[in-house]
Amino acid sequence: MRHIDTMNLKNLILLLTVAFGFAACEKDEDKIYLSSLTSGELIATTSSVVLTQATSADIVLSLAWTKDALQISDPSLKATDLIIQTLQSSLTEDFSGTVSTSTESSLSKAYTGSALNTLAKNIGATADVANTVYFRVAAQTGDNMDPVYSNVVSVSITPYTIDMSVGYILNTDKVETGATLYSANSDGEYLGFMGATSWYNYYMKEGDGKVWGNDGVDGTAFLMSSEDTQWNFWFPGQNGCYYVDINTNTKLWSALLIPALTVSGDIAGEMTFDRQNVKWTYVFTAAQTGTATIQIAGTGNQYNYSTGTDDSSAISTSVAFAQSGENLTFGEQAGNITVSIPETGECTLTLDLSNPKQWTAIVTAGAAEEEEEANPYVYLPGIDDGISGSWTFDNYLRLYDEDNLGYAGVANINSLWGYQIAIEVDNWNDYYGLGEGDAYAGTLVFPGTTNLPAPTAGLYLLNVSLTNLTYALTAVTEVYYSGFNDNWALTAMTATETAGVYTAPVEITGETPWGFQIVLDVNWTTKLGGSDGILLYQGNSSVTNIPCDKTVGTYTLTVDLIKGTYTLE
Repeated sequence: MRHIDTMNLKNLILLLTVAFGFAACEKDEDKIYLSSLTSGELIATTSSVVLTQATSADIVLSLAWTKDALQISDPSLKATDLIIQTLQSSLTEDFSGTVSTSTESSLSKAYTGSALNTLAKNIGATADVANTVYFRVAAQTGDNMDPVYSNVVSVSITPYTIDMSVGYILNTDKVETGATLYSANSDGEYLGFMGATSWYNYYMKEGDGKVWGNDGVDGTAFLMSSEDTQWNFWFPGQNGCYYVDINTNTKLWSALLIPALTVSGDIAGEMTFDRQNVKWTYVFTAAQTGTATIQIAGTGNQYNYSTGTDDSSAISTSVAFAQSGENLTFGEQAGNITVSIPETGECTLTLDLSNPKQWTAIVTAGAAEEEEEANPYVYLPGIDDGISGSWTFDNYLRLYDEDNLGYAGVANINSLWGYQIAIEVDNWNDYYGLGEGDAYAGTLVFPGTTNLPAPTAGLYLLNVSLTNLTYALTAVTEVYYSGFNDNWALTAMTATETAGVYTAPVEITGETPWGFQIVLDVNWTTKLGGSDGILLYQGNSSVTNIPCDKTVGTYTLTVDLIKGTYTLE
């Protein structure tokens, strides 16, 4: 048994240091005895895992272990506070090869598919075949002490090939959007075109699972970080086509806005950008079939770390395309591009930039299909027949997310028979009804045959996606404003006698550079932005804060959540 002096034991973490720093004790009763450390037991939830990119976000393996035994003769001290636990993994059973280690503070560890795939890669596992990976827990009572090991657990792991040539664009919830960037040399620099709305924000994930965003510091737009303190990237306040360069080596990214492109040569005119599909098109009349030679060029605005998102600081940059085999290249100097005209008459030239690995220019017969314009509203017949006594189209939700046909708004619900989501005023036949769900969340079906169930009467924010066929309701019980004078504390607004209408005095004492928000809960999960007197649900990054250019003075802020309007007078 070892003994240690009790002198200066106020800090338990220094217990072992004290033990070895003092070799003698004056009195036997001043000694504390520490027993030898004995190993714990390690178990795994499975003995075999086949990893895929599709399951990269799922928990695929968990390990758990018992506490290592360490006893102290003074019961007032905790022996477990003295133990350092390290989880180790290796391809060799005796851990003589490459070993991955992680210090653990709990008695378990769960791996997502991405994390386990990265671990397998780091210890030298072969992709797409089964590898036996060995795990053990090392426990020790100090850096200079020999560790005690748990039993060894083996798991057969089949990792997938980590493709570092693709950068996956994630939304603000870090869910893949389907858009990608490309690193031709797998060297950490990812390039490609994105169709972005103003202030659109996102993250990028590499093939090894590392997620990149802004470095999380005010005033450092276009500076990157992969740390937990990161914010999302954000584009400047201009909609349109952006050429994006994300460099994980320099930890800088840039966005080159291309507001217009001109085609010249055998075909001449101004092209139109299709943001959702990341394509430029031009409809023309072909006088003859055969080969045509064209050039495509324009002038862009470069935003980077030196310019920030300030439009006046953006750097004017020539942009152009040239041909390289069957693909196109992008740069500042236009080159000849050869296209084939299939027939005379109306044709469409399409510059397709959606695939970062292959940009193409082709001509097809006929006019390109025009993007169908989304309805600005959907309507809620039946939502308040308990108040109005009839079914009307007076209640509506506004479009806030064109890509997903997302509509949101507040309604004072008192429904006797349930309600519908109609796409056109006075059209009683074409509506969305209940697919599955309850009064507060579920799925939609079109055409509807069953009304959506009504919740308990009250004020609710409704959020509907006609693309995803979903609906969700959130009760509105409190309303705040935030952001005036660049002060983001929540200030409560007062309900009036009119349902959904709230007011509050606002003292303007300085600038409001980022606008203000209407917030519907103290957790900031439901916010409204907008402009020009219109409130919009901020469930999409394209919905900005409400601008404010008022001079110093006292104002009354009034919001009508049901009509979706605001005034500041």
